[in-house]
Amino acid sequence: MCKVNMEDHCGLITGDMEPVPLKSISVTLSINDFVAGVSATLNYENEEEVPVEAIFVFPMDEDSAVYSFEALVDGKKIVAELQEKVQAQRNYENAISQGHQAYLLEEDDYSRDVFSCNIGNLQPGAKVGVTLRYVQELPLETDGALRYVLPAILNPRYQLSEQSANSCLNIKTPIVALEDLPYTLSMVATITSQHGIERVQSNCSLSPIQYLGHDKTSAQVSLAEGHKFDRDVELLIYYSEVHSPSVAVEMGMQDMKPGSLKSQSDKMSSFTWCDDFTFSDKYSLMGSPSAMVSFYPDLPEVECSRACGEFVFLMDCSGSMGSRLSYWNDSQLRIEAAKETLLLLLKSLPMGCYFNIYRFGSSYEKFFPESVKYTQETMEESMKRVKHLRADLGGTEILTPLLNIYKGPSIPGHPLQVFVFTDGEVNGTFRVINEVKLNSKKHRCFSFGIGEGASTSLIKGIARVSGGTAEFITGKDRMQTKALASLKCALNCSVEDISLSWDFPPGLSASMLSPEKTVMFKGQRLIIYAQLTGTMPQVESSGEVCLKYTLQGKSLENRVTFSLQPKTNASFTIHRLAAKSLIQMKDLGSHETSDGEKEDVLNMSIQSGVLSSFTAFIAVNKDLNQPVQGPLAHRVIPRPMTFSNLPITCPYSTGYRSSYHSGMLLGGVLSKHNVSAHRSVYDGEMLNACLSYDSIEDTESMSVMEYSQSSTKETNLQNDHKVCGENVVLYLVSLQKANGSWELDEELTEILGTNLEDMKAANPAKDQDPSVWATVLAVLWLHANGKDLKCEWELLERKAVAWLHDHAERLKKTQNKKWGKSRVLQEAESDSSIPMLVQAAKSFLELSVTPDDLVF
Repeated sequence: MCKVNMEDHCGLITGDMEPVPLKSISVTLSINDFVAGVSATLNYENEEEVPVEAIFVFPMDEDSAVYSFEALVDGKKIVAELQEKVQAQRNYENAISQGHQAYLLEEDDYSRDVFSCNIGNLQPGAKVGVTLRYVQELPLETDGALRYVLPAILNPRYQLSEQSANSCLNIKTPIVALEDLPYTLSMVATITSQHGIERVQSNCSLSPIQYLGHDKTSAQVSLAEGHKFDRDVELLIYYSEVHSPSVAVEMGMQDMKPGSLKSQSDKMSSFTWCDDFTFSDKYSLMGSPSAMVSFYPDLPEVECSRACGEFVFLMDCSGSMGSRLSYWNDSQLRIEAAKETLLLLLKSLPMGCYFNIYRFGSSYEKFFPESVKYTQETMEESMKRVKHLRADLGGTEILTPLLNIYKGPSIPGHPLQVFVFTDGEVNGTFRVINEVKLNSKKHRCFSFGIGEGASTSLIKGIARVSGGTAEFITGKDRMQTKALASLKCALNCSVEDISLSWDFPPGLSASMLSPEKTVMFKGQRLIIYAQLTGTMPQVESSGEVCLKYTLQGKSLENRVTFSLQPKTNASFTIHRLAAKSLIQMKDLGSHETSDGEKEDVLNMSIQSGVLSSFTAFIAVNKDLNQPVQGPLAHRVIPRPMTFSNLPITCPYSTGYRSSYHSGMLLGGVLSKHNVSAHRSVYDGEMLNACLSYDSIEDTESMSVMEYSQSSTKETNLQNDHKVCGENVVLYLVSLQKANGSWELDEELTEILGTNLEDMKAANPAKDQDPSVWATVLAVLWLHANGKDLKCEWELLERKAVAWLHDHAERLKKTQNKKWGKSRVLQEAESDSSIPMLVQAAKSFLELSVTPDDLVF
């Protein structure tokens, strides 16, 4: 649809800015525990004298299960039907040609997080409201918050192939001044949880939270009036307790027969995961009760062998990485945060593992021809190169470096773990996900979406198919914190033999609707869907589900008992989330999905009513029967973009630099003053062509960084204390050796605020390696001065403490050979040396660190 209707008419959108038919967006959000139900209404009005077709391309989280689309015209509700996509597009075209008003909602063919909404034949003076509804699981943040995001930012994405040129993302979109964004957003959120609601935070202005009861199990908040939809709206919901396991059972549709979802290999038993499925036309998933199981396994932290693992860090160095992490505060530059993150990751790796670093953009470079062993020498060489990283590699071509990584030889005993950092602005997302999926048996992928507009389809997709985790860095988030938390997961021993068993009354069983779970991480929520088949009890009864797994050969389990009385839900939330989970297993767009899997996805989508890349919602208002006189006027709705996506070089300037600098841009749209001052640059097709990512030149990307760095210096002067503290911690970390120790030298004294002579004189173990004393001092200083960043240096502290104990063990063995002391006396001396050094260090540095804070 995007190719047929829109691409040919993009030139009609000019700098003169015809009236935009989208006037407002109103969102009703209902959050029940960790599931969100969303109703979004787009209100249109045609103020022109000719019929128009309004086209709105917008982002949505890839986990969203869109299940309803309807229009309200003159008080009449027109409910859309979910059809095979090509047929729906054809019906849309036919309806318009016959003079009817038509509405089309579809998912992009190349990415699961991009949607387009067409309003065709909107008559002069006509008003219409179209409403789409969806449900989604809310991710759990490391601090216990549930995160809901209503995305606004949809940046242009780097085109991987000619096929992806047909993507809706390639529709040329007008840019408007920030203060003139022609539509507003209102949102009311109602939150309920049996665990109690502590607080709600947002990156946008909210009304004060209103509790709807004395027990604080229900609350309501709303966006401040007049909010411009110029940024992603993020809500962080904190409950009193989020780690309790639960099971919810939902009644099926009464007018549909019980389902018969089958595995390709066999009928599913109560203990079999759903790795594959076919769908019977005769029956429906929606007809039987469905269960949603959530577990929060309390996994102990068990580190693997210190030398185990091959770690490959894939860092985006495209032009957009020269911009800030957030456009609404004086946040760090993305590339600078990336450099600090790589430094911390390098320092936290265990001795004896293998590693490599790739930087990528339109091309890629790797630090070493193949992964190398982690030593002091290889770490130092990598550190030097990290310091010189720039956002100078143009577009975002992630597939080629990934293919190069997969072609490399495996290292026996060192499982491959890939860390991908990108702002996610890449087209052909399904192609990348499919390649990761094909290689999922030999690696795990930990992905990080940087900044607003990062593709949730890419970031979540590559993590999901490879058994890794996905994180997003927006607002005040620190890339360093989230990356180190993921490395901590990667270093912990894997959970194995994950299984689920059910205990039901006779005649009832469960069929799994979730793919096999092969990986679990500490602090992670595990959600599983199942279909209940057989005879439901007529009286109050309960069932039990048990999650079993092994860790380091030890068998562990979690059990939860639940009521077997299904609850009715008009939205059939659990059924549709289960259907979305099944669709995600196979739906990789028209170019990456086999014919057989395409048929399965199509059937599942149609019968569950959940949108997929092979279906579309179509509604036709046949009350309007006025033949269109001439071509419709096409109006593409403006959307906010981050400023990094406006290139410095425009193809119309024949190689010369445009007359504006990226420093003029505010938050992804232009300031009113600069639009007027540079009208010749922004008008019509010229501006639209300038939005092509391919036109960004590497040298100009560097100047974007230089500009941003200069403004960062001013900010740093204003926030000297905070920045200084973070920089000192980072400086101390940079001095640590690969084995975990620090040297007793002048650089360390600068940080500790003392001199070398006094430091040496205060050492109570002058006959030992001075690095032991230096390492104890460094670790204590981190505890006293870097508490707020502890999650970022926790792993390298462990490495330091491990080195201290290893050194003590080696010293013990040396003394045994040299002096022949009794074993009991040696152990007593070595065990007491570290506490003695700690006490001396506390006294020397005048610190009040408590023993409970230390890991010695």
